[in-house]
Amino acid sequence: MSTKLTYLAAGICTAVLFGAGSAAAQDCPNRGALDTLFCDSDGDLVADAPSNPDELQNPGTLVFAYTPVEDPAIYADIWEPFIEHLEKVTGKNVQFFAVQSNSAEVEAMRSGRLHIAGFSTGPTPFAVNLAGAVPFAIMGSDKGEFGYKLQVYTRKDSGLNTMKDLAGKRIAHTSPTSNSGNLAPRALFPNLGVVPDEDYEVTYSGSHDQSMLGVVAGDYDAAPVASEVVDRMAERGLYDPEEVKIIWESAAFPTTSYTLAHNLAPELADKIREAFFTYNFAGTALGEEFSGVSKFVPITYKKDWGVIREIQAANGVSYTAEGLAAE
Repeated sequence: MSTKLTYLAAGICTAVLFGAGSAAAQDCPNRGALDTLFCDSDGDLVADAPSNPDELQNPGTLVFAYTPVEDPAIYADIWEPFIEHLEKVTGKNVQFFAVQSNSAEVEAMRSGRLHIAGFSTGPTPFAVNLAGAVPFAIMGSDKGEFGYKLQVYTRKDSGLNTMKDLAGKRIAHTSPTSNSGNLAPRALFPNLGVVPDEDYEVTYSGSHDQSMLGVVAGDYDAAPVASEVVDRMAERGLYDPEEVKIIWESAAFPTTSYTLAHNLAPELADKIREAFFTYNFAGTALGEEFSGVSKFVPITYKKDWGVIREIQAANGVSYTAEGLAAE
């Protein structure tokens, strides 16, 4: 099978898409932060499957998307062996869609056009609460370990050596909803002696890749970035590690969450989970691209995204259409 690379745009304006409602969901006694389309009767913080069997989806073709990246064509090829495995286990055709933004990815799942998706760390709670995404897997090691670190990079010749040295400088954050690229720095850096937007100028680069390349080029004095992204960039030769240095790094955060649409038929959802948890990264392009991991390991949103929700709460983030549009 040859993976078809198709671009998935938002397609529907945010106001129209998020204006839709569900009478049944509006009667739900417990939904927490979930949108009114969804209900959370068991308190696991993710949307329940529809109680009406007629609302369950069992599409002939499954649509899979990976979090927005600078070069989607590369990732379509990287994911192709996994997609073949997913087709074999589920008995379904699977199409890879390249999304252009976190907003487009969330809106696509909410509108029913996306069934399986990898969402970046920060946008995952938006996907859960606005789109009914149900996180179930993450890339990890044979021991079940997973995570990445927030690292602050600068050029070796920048003269910056501590976090307080960022004062008065031009610092690249990635995007407003990014965890390691914006929200975590805003929550954590004040305790390190530097307040974003007050002590230094924040410039949004658009992605971790662009932040790192901008630091290397001297466009930015420094940048908080996700370790997993810059490690992959170095492996592909996109920058010279000898030109940069890390002046601070955090404890580990969860990486991209792999999610299901909440309204998939249970037997189909089980087959999708089976496909993820039986896939062996060894000898595949996926294993080569994501070094340090060897399999998908199970997660729960309630437990494993707790630290992310705390960071977002500290930043006053609300899981609304407006908050998503700000991304």
